[in-house]
Amino acid sequence: MAFMRRKMKTIVFLNALVTVIWCASPRCNPEYEFLGRFCKKTEPEKPKCVDIMMNYCDDMSYTHTMFPNILGHRTREEAELGPEYLLLSVVHNLLNGECTPDIRMLGCSVLVPRCEKEKVLKPCRSTCEAVRKSCRHAFEGIEMAWPYFLDCDRFFVSDQEGCYDPLEGLRVTQEEDQASIDNTPEEPHTVIQFSYQSNTQMNSILKKTAAQCPEIATTYSIGRSVQGKDLLVIEFSNNPGVHELLEPEMKYIGNMHGNEVLGRQLLIYLTQYLCSEYLLGNQRIQSLINTTRIHILPSMNPDGYELAAAEVQGTNDPENEEAQNYYSWTLGRGNAQNIDLNRNFPDLTAVAYGRRRHRHFRSDHIPIPDAYWFDKVAPETYAVMKWIRSIPFVLSANFHGGELVVSYPYDLSKHPLEEKMFSPTPDEQVFKQIARTYADAHATMSGNNSERCGNFGSIGQDGIINGAKWYSFAGGMQDFNYLHTNCLEVTVELGCDKFPAEEELYTGWQDNKEALLTFMESVHRGIKGIVKDADGNGIKGARISVRGIRHDITTAENGDYWRMLTAGIHILTASAPGYTRAMKKIHLPARMQKAGRVDFVLQKAVVEPDIEDWCLRQEG
Repeated sequence: MAFMRRKMKTIVFLNALVTVIWCASPRCNPEYEFLGRFCKKTEPEKPKCVDIMMNYCDDMSYTHTMFPNILGHRTREEAELGPEYLLLSVVHNLLNGECTPDIRMLGCSVLVPRCEKEKVLKPCRSTCEAVRKSCRHAFEGIEMAWPYFLDCDRFFVSDQEGCYDPLEGLRVTQEEDQASIDNTPEEPHTVIQFSYQSNTQMNSILKKTAAQCPEIATTYSIGRSVQGKDLLVIEFSNNPGVHELLEPEMKYIGNMHGNEVLGRQLLIYLTQYLCSEYLLGNQRIQSLINTTRIHILPSMNPDGYELAAAEVQGTNDPENEEAQNYYSWTLGRGNAQNIDLNRNFPDLTAVAYGRRRHRHFRSDHIPIPDAYWFDKVAPETYAVMKWIRSIPFVLSANFHGGELVVSYPYDLSKHPLEEKMFSPTPDEQVFKQIARTYADAHATMSGNNSERCGNFGSIGQDGIINGAKWYSFAGGMQDFNYLHTNCLEVTVELGCDKFPAEEELYTGWQDNKEALLTFMESVHRGIKGIVKDADGNGIKGARISVRGIRHDITTAENGDYWRMLTAGIHILTASAPGYTRAMKKIHLPARMQKAGRVDFVLQKAVVEPDIEDWCLRQEG
């Protein structure tokens, strides 16, 4: 019985299948004519121009398209269901408004190509290449490849093949908008997006900024972090990539501690501001960049930042403020090896203190002790050390968070048992002037009513402090700059909150913008000049000494030098091995805004013959 039931079910199924097949739309096949099945043969319809009826492509400069399109979609419905159209629908949010509507309209030119006289016209390759050049960084910023359907060689054609500009309508609109802007009295201004960026997005912004201002900006890497992230620097100069004679060089370094992030953001904003304002004709910015070589490293510790950002985002609970504060003070401070980078530099301060017992001790260009290399040296530290040694930096600032003050060397107390002891360098007055330059230009730092965080005890009310008097530590970066090179560096603490909320970033920029600019301009204080021989050739490595300051600076490759000094009368000496010394007395006026020019010409020293050698030659 079971067998019979299965047989009956099979017969019913086959009958149903025959019915379906027989009732299906007949195909035009001559073999079926013996069954009495005749069908009318139909010619396939020729494609023709149809209206564009896709929402994200309704603002193209043309109104008709044709299917199949360039990508092979046979109908509008098929194109709308494809991943290409989906990407165009979200690209604005995906790229945070960058490169739109350019990317969207470029994609539409492939999805709904222009149709004229029942014929498809392909978009121009030159337009595609221009958009790809200016917008590729936006996709790199979100770690996404350039879309395949925007392949300029595959889906676009040359001008000679007959093409059209898919952005034609956009350019007309932009020209009209620009005309209306030109007719308004409002001043042009720089637009900055005040939000946090990932490391990839930060590097994308730096590269994009350099691409927008190729005449005055370039990017370069000084090395990689533990996890292989680029330590990317952007440079501003009227001749980027080249050290120019007598042009001073300065640097800004941010995010040395990965969880202290405001400095990183300020430096990203500063790069955009410098580029934009230079192009807008801001005379102050143009003068600064045309006379100064500026190097900006927004993040010295990208690995630490990534950890801190992830933790802060994970604890973004308004009801758990204590957890947020704890994490912002601890996680991500060190690098991926958990090394505090501001304790990882050679301790040259202790060496300098040891030299004080000698009568003619100097506190400059102290070599790195061999023992330093036996300990763990972070790749980020090593990269910055190489960078500092390779460029004749004059001035520097290193940005931190947790307090509101500018700290200056020395950071290590001159007495090993004193944790808070005033420990000045020979350039105490110069450092105080440099520190006050930033603090006084800051919106609140130097005011008597300025908020003090009190995280490391009392710091006074004028916004500056000697580092060791605040709290003592060895292996700091600003001491290394001073004792190993010509560079004078200070540490700028930007506020109590190490990882402020995004809505506070705009206020942070407004509070610090003038200070950032004024500090850069201050690199032109003091004196500069060239040390030459009698034939007019620059002397590399000549020493410039200032009476009363036991800290010399040395000349650069072509004999040029810069020496930051306070106002007053100074006695200078230039010297070099094999040359006689030269001395000059100068007066620097208090209100002098540009470096005074003081050149030296050194004569070859006459070497007295050794009497014993002369006697031996006579006997021979």
